[in-house]
Amino acid sequence: MSAVAAVGAGANNAEVTAVSASTQELVARARLMIVPGQRRILGITGAPGSGKSTLAAALVTALDPHAALVGMDGFHLSNDVLTALGRRDRKGAPDTFDPAGYRALLCRLRSKVPGIVYAPVFDREIEESIANAVAVPATTPLVVTEGNYLLLEAGGWPGVRDQLDEVWYLDAPDQLRLDRLVRRHEAFGKSHADAVRWAGGSDQDNANVTFASRYRADLIVSLVDDGPRAGTRTDCPVTAMTPGDSNDTQGQQGQPVTGMTEGSDVR
Repeated sequence: MSAVAAVGAGANNAEVTAVSASTQELVARARLMIVPGQRRILGITGAPGSGKSTLAAALVTALDPHAALVGMDGFHLSNDVLTALGRRDRKGAPDTFDPAGYRALLCRLRSKVPGIVYAPVFDREIEESIANAVAVPATTPLVVTEGNYLLLEAGGWPGVRDQLDEVWYLDAPDQLRLDRLVRRHEAFGKSHADAVRWAGGSDQDNANVTFASRYRADLIVSLVDDGPRAGTRTDCPVTAMTPGDSNDTQGQQGQPVTGMTEGSDVR
């Protein structure tokens, strides 16, 4: 078993469990969250390119019609707003979103208001959010939400974690992430040079922020059907946070699923 210390004010547990698991095993864990007549919200987080969107979509597809997918990326500030704020070249950073709007949506979803709650999506083709694009009926017992900053404690983000019943941090080898990001940027129109520069610059800055918040997760997951495991990170070492540190963040210990292999390293 591999555990990361996560002791801090208000922490419910002192460890975060790290596991290796297949997508099918994670589907089985998510299925346990479905309780008829109740509403649970599962968060999937991780660095850019870690596979959050793919995993979240796989979970919802497997659990259909009992689950709905709502993404954090629908709360990107518009390009016009980012330009006015001087943040257009950092799109994707924590301060280029509307965390208060995201939290308000999660609150509505958690309260199970009568009727349908509509959520936005982010369209990569136009690099803008589209309002009211996802319908979540009140009868849907599980909402899966994914994004980089579900565990962030700065800015307007801390209230997001409070709305989530469980959060999984998806770990992935850095080189695999970077390769994915470069291909994604190229697919949406960037030159290879610009794609490499963005993946290694803005995207990596955001990855470092996300990595530092993983102690607040219930589970740190390495997908066994998602390429080789990564080595220890050097830009954000695990030893940067120790028990008793006043900057320690809140964590909760996840419960391993039968068949999962608990990891021997945490990155």
